[in-house]
Amino acid sequence: MHQYRLSRLFIALGLSVAATSALASPQAFMSSRSFAMAGTGVAVAHPSSATSENPAMMAADHHSWSDDFGLTLPSVNVRVADEEETVDQVDSIQETIDELEAAIDTGNVTNAQQLAGQLREQFEGFDKDTVRANIGLGLSLAVPGKQLSVGVFSNGNLTATVRGEYDKSDDAKLQAIESGVLTPGATDDLNSRGKVVASAVVEAGISFAHALELNNGDTIQLGISPKYVQLQTFQYTETVSGFEDSDFDGDQFQTEKSGFNLDIGAAYAFGDEKEWNAGIVVKNLIPMKLDSARSKPLLEDQRTLKVGPMATVGIAHKSAYHVITAEIDLTKKEAFGFEDDTQWFALGAEFDAWRYAQLRAGVRYNLASNDDNDGIAEETQFTAGLGLNLMGVRFDLGALLSSADVGAALELGTSF
Repeated sequence: MHQYRLSRLFIALGLSVAATSALASPQAFMSSRSFAMAGTGVAVAHPSSATSENPAMMAADHHSWSDDFGLTLPSVNVRVADEEETVDQVDSIQETIDELEAAIDTGNVTNAQQLAGQLREQFEGFDKDTVRANIGLGLSLAVPGKQLSVGVFSNGNLTATVRGEYDKSDDAKLQAIESGVLTPGATDDLNSRGKVVASAVVEAGISFAHALELNNGDTIQLGISPKYVQLQTFQYTETVSGFEDSDFDGDQFQTEKSGFNLDIGAAYAFGDEKEWNAGIVVKNLIPMKLDSARSKPLLEDQRTLKVGPMATVGIAHKSAYHVITAEIDLTKKEAFGFEDDTQWFALGAEFDAWRYAQLRAGVRYNLASNDDNDGIAEETQFTAGLGLNLMGVRFDLGALLSSADVGAALELGTSF
């Protein structure tokens, strides 16, 4: 009996992309602290996370216990969105196909008719259902200084979306079986398929920052991060009957491109006690783009991964015991897979208990979300987290929840 591997199609293709791009995605990397505060960081990043959130913040005034050195080793975050329980549907469809094939082979007409009708309903329900996974990994080291702050970093995300597509030509084949026409191998040429679209950006670089005192006593920080960037796309579509395990890592499904890019940022501390801080960062100052591959024999419309200037501004109020911040993206990020474009407005807060513990929370809303998105919607997300500092070791946890997403973040590091 021919065994169809729909569930392995969804799982193994994602793992294949992850294996080839361990630090990947067009979405900007977030530290666990930022993750727990709704993605904010432009005006509040600590030195070790400033390399990815706003390099200027390496030169800003922080708590005395984090002004001299910062290390993140490592920071990991994961998000998964599966609105229609797509993976569970895949397993159920796989079982029905196997049972239908067995009924045809044994000539069990009644059972085959019932299973063909059931499979048709499952395919119709499965059509356009989408699952998305996002995995991020980051490493960084920062050494703030009075004249020059320096940091090194490597980080990114892997984003993969997987979708089921029901081919209407399968209706006639399944209706024939429902009518009692049992042809051996009738399920071999079903055209319904699974599609994987993934995008990746690997980046590694060095950050520099310097603080300038203005004539009025306020301070402005300037930062820059030259970096090496690698883009990668993966697009794979295959019919159920044509699926082969060995196709997962085929070079014909992948494209890649690399080059140098640049992030720049600024931060401004003001107020009677410098309790206010404003920040701006522009990431990927040099536009880059990469076209996806076309799958054969099913020629796909090419998608284009675009990485271009993304500007975000933020403002924060802080004291020894709290941070409250607001941020907004000034530019929209275009989706590559089956999901929304994104342009976030976010609010985040952190409450500090004498350095040893921090409680964090946040909420963000996607200004670019709309009802015409081609897949999973990115709308309002709620976040929370906890930080612990014990014997010089920093341990941060974060969590995310929305109508579509669940996520978690974990980070280990040290600061002094």
